[in-house]
Amino acid sequence: MNSLNEKTLNFNKKIKINFDGGDLTSDSGLFLYREFDEKIGLSSTIEDKLQVKDDAKFRYHTNSDIAIQKIYQNIAGYRTDDNADELINDPAFTAILKKEALASQPTISRFNNRLTVDNVKQFEKINELLMDNVYSAEMPSEVIFDIDSTNFETYGNQHGSAYNFHYSSNGYHPLLMFDGLTGDLIKAELRAGNVYTSRQVVRFIGPSLKMYAEKYPSIARFVRADSGFANPELYKLIEENNGFYAIRLKANANLYKNATNITERMDRLCKDSIYDYQVIYGEFTYKASSWNKERRVVVKVEKPEGQMCYNYTFVVSNMKSTPKKIVMFYCNRGTMENFIKEGKNGFSFDSMSSSEFIVNANKLQIATLAYNFNNWFRRLVLCKSMVSNRIETTRIKLIKIAAKIVRSARYLNFKLCSTCAYKEAFWNTLDNINKLSISLYHT
Repeated sequence: MNSLNEKTLNFNKKIKINFDGGDLTSDSGLFLYREFDEKIGLSSTIEDKLQVKDDAKFRYHTNSDIAIQKIYQNIAGYRTDDNADELINDPAFTAILKKEALASQPTISRFNNRLTVDNVKQFEKINELLMDNVYSAEMPSEVIFDIDSTNFETYGNQHGSAYNFHYSSNGYHPLLMFDGLTGDLIKAELRAGNVYTSRQVVRFIGPSLKMYAEKYPSIARFVRADSGFANPELYKLIEENNGFYAIRLKANANLYKNATNITERMDRLCKDSIYDYQVIYGEFTYKASSWNKERRVVVKVEKPEGQMCYNYTFVVSNMKSTPKKIVMFYCNRGTMENFIKEGKNGFSFDSMSSSEFIVNANKLQIATLAYNFNNWFRRLVLCKSMVSNRIETTRIKLIKIAAKIVRSARYLNFKLCSTCAYKEAFWNTLDNINKLSISLYHT
């Protein structure tokens, strides 16, 4: 028998508190996500496509069940596998997952260790299929493939972890590709910590570019990347798949020489006042020794106020817009930093706790699905007043709603908190989910 731990508060001796409230949950807002899950086919796609090598003839918690549990835990902010032990009998989670009890931390750890390279590819395919489903509800006219690498710091003996001089830390150096317009994470790949930024970027982006070109030829495809990805094979790949790109180049003597006329224009502008801010744009055709042909390079020359030196931005592009618009288009890739921050802070992208590289690679894929699940939820069905919210705000306002469970012969009633400040937002979101029309292409 467990003894009841009850405390009296000093500020008011009439108040006593304990954790003996009975059948209660603090995460009843997750039912909105489960209803949305039913629409886009998240759980059904995982159950259909995830095939884990497993010698066990029977498991109460199947491999797909555990993957789905990890996604819902992540959505609710329970980011570590250890949290499962605290949630094991939570009424909201057990109802959503249709279980009498959740998988425990040891069960989840054994699942993690069963995952292989094939499962990484399966999770990528699941993400692709779910993106197809989402596009059936809201087909974009264009997609911007924003590519970047980032740093996942490690603090143990993780295989593949290495010191990266750019970040001055030990960790992994993954590649990420977001849609710069929607924030959808199109693809993520874990890499060793000491690889160069653009290593194998053509292999990384190639399948996605070809898939979009074949499956969605009406969607205009753009690629943005910084100078770390200035790879002639990448330009060629994009051109062969009828895409467009704006990729920054590292400044060098040849580029400065080709920009002489633009520099002279700036000199004339600054002749009368060497202190005022000035900016001009220009372009030229250029062929580096490693390129197979000449390409368009647009240039931004900027003189900051109070300074005498010029700052140069060189962007190689096959777009037909003006130099100014292309440079502005390139500079908008800064929004990707917000997507990466959301992934790290909101969904623990960088939580690389296993010593095995493949386990960590699969954890990143599951976190990617959790991130996209929320991002699709946010932009397709979340009430208008909350669309701009980050996941931490959504958790506070919409997921962390207390509820009491009342069981009857026929129903399981979740009585949500009467004083919830966001009741209207809850009902509006549920209405939006019910109105959503999606074609499940993979079924």
